[in-house]
Amino acid sequence: HVQVEESGGDLVQPGGSLTLSCTASTPAGFDRYTVYWFRRAPGKEREGVTCINLPTITHYVDSVLGRFTTFRDNAKKTVYLKMNSLKPEDTAMYICAVELFGSCPSSTEANKFWGQGTQVTVSS
Repeated sequence: HVQVEESGGDLVQPGGSLTLSCTASTPAGFDRYTVYWFRRAPGKEREGVTCINLPTITHYVDSVLGRFTTFRDNAKKTVYLKMNSLKPEDTAMYICAVELFGSCPSSTEANKFWGQGTQVTVSS
């Protein structure tokens, strides 16, 4: 069983920056797992934000292009989501998921292991 844990959520002012972390206890090599970041804002459906599989294959939803960057440290079994120029509409619970040999992006919730999420609030 794979355990996924997010951290780094906080209250930040508009225009500010924040870096989230996602760590997974994968039995196989962590580099075999695709890592996804989703977010769920109040009253909205869950939205795929970004994903990363092989070292440099990434995908971003249009609303975060140029502001968010995801990168991984396989030795630490951790993926980071660096968020710059944060906007109030980025306020959400950010949830990490991992999938062995998953596609990036992915259109299915199947075969993923999910974390509990970390709250990001962008407000002055």
